[in-house]
Amino acid sequence: MFKMRKVQLFLVFMVVTVALTAAELPASFYEAMGTMKNENVLCVKNYNAGASITESYTDFESLDKDTVIVSRSGENNSSNALLQASINSLVVGKAQLDWQSVNPYPDIKGRHTVLSRNEENLTGAFSIERFIQLASNSSLGGGPEWLPCG
Repeated sequence: MFKMRKVQLFLVFMVVTVALTAAELPASFYEAMGTMKNENVLCVKNYNAGASITESYTDFESLDKDTVIVSRSGENNSSNALLQASINSLVVGKAQLDWQSVNPYPDIKGRHTVLSRNEENLTGAFSIERFIQLASNSSLGGGPEWLPCG
């Protein structure tokens, strides 16, 4: 009986404490929370592969995404340096997908030559299905990043 009474008093104390804490927040807090923009950003860089991928969603009403990232450093010649992303999203809002591939070895002036770059901006209600694979060399198979115009 005594233990049960202690538990009941503790629960009442916790409920009162939570209620008082919530009541102490100023109205401006709730206003700011109501006007915050939705944002979901993922940026991954693999310096050994000379690759980066950015996936960004802003001002969205709904977002259902499944993104899988694989990044290999290619150290000890065990495998090629690689950055790949599998992106599957259902979005109502704005999305931006960017990727870039540079030569991981600097030129004589210390700069890294940009090999490829892509930026995609979308607005509205849409579905995204992308597979992006960027590697430090072309021995992976599976074709080029894009086909050049003839």
